[in-house]
Order: sequence, then structure tokens, then C-alpha cells
Amino acid sequence: MNKNKIILVTGHAGFIGSHLARKLLDLGYRVVGIDNYNDFYSPEIKAANVDAFRNHPNFKEYKLDILDRPGLECCFAASRPEIVIHLAARAGVRPSLTNPQLYRKVNVTGTKNLLELAKKYKVKQFIFASSSSVYGNQTKTPFSEANVLARPVSPYAETKLAAENLCKQSRLPVTILRFFTVYGPNGRPDMAPYLFTKAILNNQPIIRYGDGSTKRDYTYIDDIVSGIIAAIQRPFKFEVINLGNNHPVSLNDFIKTIEIITGKTAKIIEKPRHLADVPLTFADINKAQRLLAWRPKTDLKTGLEQFIDSYLKSAK
Repeated sequence: MNKNKIILVTGHAGFIGSHLARKLLDLGYRVVGIDNYNDFYSPEIKAANVDAFRNHPNFKEYKLDILDRPGLECCFAASRPEIVIHLAARAGVRPSLTNPQLYRKVNVTGTKNLLELAKKYKVKQFIFASSSSVYGNQTKTPFSEANVLARPVSPYAETKLAAENLCKQSRLPVTILRFFTVYGPNGRPDMAPYLFTKAILNNQPIIRYGDGSTKRDYTYIDDIVSGIIAAIQRPFKFEVINLGNNHPVSLNDFIKTIEIITGKTAKIIEKPRHLADVPLTFADINKAQRLLAWRPKTDLKTGLEQFIDSYLKSAK
């Protein structure tokens, strides 16, 4: 059914992108991947992510930067995708504070390049991966797509919001998906699940910013992928939809869950809460349920068990 449908996935070698590309190939789609394998974290990790499907007959890879407009033009001209799923971005709230210009260039100009080429090559659907960070310091919870957005508290959040606005202005059929703290097997090594698990298993201290009361709506990777698949199957003229677990967990409880699974006690070094960290993320998922027939299936303990199991296997 899907064999002739070509989907272009940017950032296919990353955490979310590699899980998505593999699932799309399993479903029978033809996948064209774009990734520049940058050194935000080890390119070897990204290469290992792609090894699972690199030789699949329905997969073609372009090692390409989304700022390379001529290269992107060649890719679009050769592959003629019907759907673009734009995941590629300079990621991370805290790192964006040290190099905001790079984040603006990649996350805004890169998105602009893709939107313009999607229009030129008559792409039928554009799915953009945004972030819960666009909500800033919200007081109205859970965070609804209808909320008036507070001022973003990081350059990363600013760039995601700016890219959302470009999507809206493009007049393409666009679905914006706002992801809430995605975690799971092969997760990014700069994020809390990996950092905390590695430290706790090796009897090393972890750094906790603040008193541990901040809460995040941790969302398991398989749930995010199923949400993206649902969005592919239900195209819209323009929609913004949250994908989150709808169940915020405090940082202290998050650490406690890792302790329970590993059977080890965390050694905690407390530092002041980072200015770019919001106290809470909390997804209202009514719209996702209504428009995509989607809801998350994985609780935090189950998801962390899966993550820690995969971490232990990769560490052997």
C-alpha cells in the first residue's frame, strides 16, 4: 500500500529520526534520509543508529547539511518526496545559550530552505518537529496548543517558535508536532536518562540542578513515533499538535525510578537551577486524541526499563 510513497526524513541518523526511519521502512514506505552527522554528539553513535537499516532496499541516504541549499535542491530533484518530516535541528536548551547564532542559522534558515523546496517540488505534506520549549514559563496547565505562548527562555526555544511561524506562513499543508522530553533506547548521550544511568551504574555522582522539584512530561520514543505515523496518515491544511505523556514527573522521582531499576543509589551533587530550565512541562493531549486518535501507551518505569536494558546491552 505504501511502497510508492516517498518520505524525506531530515535528521534520520539522530535519536528520533533513526527510530522513525526504521519504522517507516517496516511499514513499506520508501525513505530518503538527510543528515550531516555533525559533532554535537559522536557521529559514530549516529552511524550505529543507521546501521540497522542502512542496506534496506527502500532507503537512500544523503549526507547533507540543511543549510546546503544546492545540495538540498539536488536531493529534492532526484527523490521527489511526497512527504517531508523535518526533524533535523541543532538540539538542546542549555547549549543554545553559548552559540545562539548557530541555532538560529540551522533551525530557522535550514527550515526555510526545506519549506521553499517543498513548495517548489509540490510536496503534499510537511511535518515539522517542534518542542515543548516554545511554551516557556506557562502558568496555565496542562499546556494547550491554544495557550498564548510566553516569551521563550532560551535561543533554542526562540528558533523553534520562529520555525513554526515560517511553517504557518508557507501555506503548505503543515502539521507541527510539539514533542515533550523524548527518551528511550539509543537516546542522546547529553540527556538526563543517559547521563544519570551511566553515572549511577558506575557509582559516579550525578548533577541535579535545583532541589529536584522541576517536572518534565517524559515521553517514550515509541509513542512519539506512533504519533508521527498517525500524522502522516491524517494530513491537515495546518495544525499544531502536542505529543506528550500527559503525566509530568519530578526530577527526584525520575532519579528514584532509575535507582529502583538499577538497584543502585544515586550520589547527588546539587547545583542552582539553570536559568534556561522551566519548572514544568505538561502536555494537553486532547487535540492529539481527537485529530490523530493518538495517546501514549508507555509509563515512565516501563520506558526507563527499556532504555536501561538497551544501555546495558550496548555497554557490553
